[in-house]
Amino acid sequence: MARTATAPSPGRSLLMMYAYLQALDLMTTLVFLASGVSEANPFINYLMTFGPTPALGLAAGKSIGVLLGLYCWKFNRLTLLSRANVFFGLLVMWNLFAIFIQTGARH
Repeated sequence: MARTATAPSPGRSLLMMYAYLQALDLMTTLVFLASGVSEANPFINYLMTFGPTPALGLAAGKSIGVLLGLYCWKFNRLTLLSRANVFFGLLVMWNLFAIFIQTGARH
């Protein structure tokens, strides 16, 4: 008997996209911090002052973000989750732009 793959529900797809964007935001933020660009979010900046390395504070902030995404998914706040995906998609593009400008300025 052949198994057929079923597509995830729209809510689950939104949640998966949200988690992916959180991971991309974490990675691109780490890269631009390493290239000399400062963090613009005051809350994340505050979290980065704790612990032995700023990356731990950044990871803590992303963990809070993932929990908020799970909350939206669990309580069917899919419009809010969809808007958050647009926001974080734009944020990742901004991070990539900041990396490009910072590294391009050195060459």
